[in-house]
Amino acid sequence: MFSAISSSCSDMIHTWELLTGKLGSTEVDVWPYINNLGGDVISRTAFGSSFEEGQKIFQIQKEQISLLFQMLFILYIPGGRSIPTRANKKFKENANEIRSVLVAIINKRKKAIELGEGKYDDLLGILLESNKREIEENGVGMSMEDVIEECKFFYIAGSETTSNMIVWTMICLSLHQEWQIRAREDIFQIFSDKQFDFEGLKNLKILTMILNEVLRLYPPAVTMTRATHKDTKLGNMVIPSGVELSLPMMHVHHDPELWGDDVNEFKPDRFAEGVNNATKGKGVSAFFPFSNGPRICSGQNLAMTEAKTAIAMILRHFSFELSPSYQHSPFRAFTLPPQFGAPLILRNIL
Repeated sequence: MFSAISSSCSDMIHTWELLTGKLGSTEVDVWPYINNLGGDVISRTAFGSSFEEGQKIFQIQKEQISLLFQMLFILYIPGGRSIPTRANKKFKENANEIRSVLVAIINKRKKAIELGEGKYDDLLGILLESNKREIEENGVGMSMEDVIEECKFFYIAGSETTSNMIVWTMICLSLHQEWQIRAREDIFQIFSDKQFDFEGLKNLKILTMILNEVLRLYPPAVTMTRATHKDTKLGNMVIPSGVELSLPMMHVHHDPELWGDDVNEFKPDRFAEGVNNATKGKGVSAFFPFSNGPRICSGQNLAMTEAKTAIAMILRHFSFELSPSYQHSPFRAFTLPPQFGAPLILRNIL
């Protein structure tokens, strides 16, 4: 999927080059562009040939999140979702439209797979082929509704979280120019005048350290939940089956007992010797931006590849710093976006 990611990043870079124009620099709120990049990448990697329909789903999903915030104050009223408010009605219309688009895409793809027409290596193709084998071997698989929900989840988990990681990385590198310079030097040393390739990304040690520190300070999700399906011993506690646990990722990532007194500082070099050595000997469990264990996020590698590609391409073309109009305000929602955007001063360096 690297070529799809590269195409989306190149399109964004080209747009920024047009904005900087002949002057070579300009103020740009990069957040809307990075947010759209996340949707663009997931549309290409999830739906491939159905890219345009995928973009349509992304736009509706973004509107659904906005509507959900409008509806929050009535969700806990008995029957609140049935109250015919404008937001409620629009939310239901959007849900029906998303379902209709997805059903058409899924049925078209299932028919193509059954007829042996081409090989689909995007997320939807992998999901459907895997489900087909499961049904053939065990007689039970995912229903149409299950597949629809998985496709909708691609967008929430695969676009919002990665976009946040990229924008906070740009903000941190704007505040800490020395790390921006070090990361750029590392990129030019490894790639020189070559095109970016997947293998080369693995060697960007400085950028990996930076991304890990950004994920620690501004995790993609501030909290995650897990439920016990049997009696579970945790330290000195025995947790009964059916208990829902809240894992406050933001608090753990900012705990001075785990990370030291400099816990609130941006210090990528704490990851110079890997995650295990970054946590003052407390192990890798204290760092879980993508969860951990058997339920770790299946999109972790995709997200890191997208973030590395985007930041590497940006650093190769631009230097950047905070605009005087920037207001630092991480907004705790389902994810952690910048509430007032990310206005930066972009300067061409090529």
